[in-house]
Amino acid sequence: MSAQTDGPYGPLIPMPELTPDALRAAVARIAPSRMPALTQHLFEATTNAQQTQSLAPLRSFVHSWAVFVAIERHPQQAARLRELERIVDGGEADPADAITEILLIREAAEAEAGL
Repeated sequence: MSAQTDGPYGPLIPMPELTPDALRAAVARIAPSRMPALTQHLFEATTNAQQTQSLAPLRSFVHSWAVFVAIERHPQQAARLRELERIVDGGEADPADAITEILLIREAAEAEAGL
């Protein structure tokens, strides 16, 4: 995992290495309720990689969970993302601004994860 440098209001954990084991450990610490989804996704990615003889499913797994960890390790950012997703899903207001902000959060998370 990379060094933590943000101070007292920084991330819950350092950004882990982009490996299945490191991402699994990070998710276990910051979002244990998501472990079944991670395990299922890893199983499916491994199976698909074997069947297609391609690493693409595993790369997709790493990308998806690295972005998840990069967001969830910042509780305020994760809460904001969930709020924005509720706005989009609710369909009560114009979702354009919420969608734009969701994309910005995800792009920042990708950059933070080094993707």
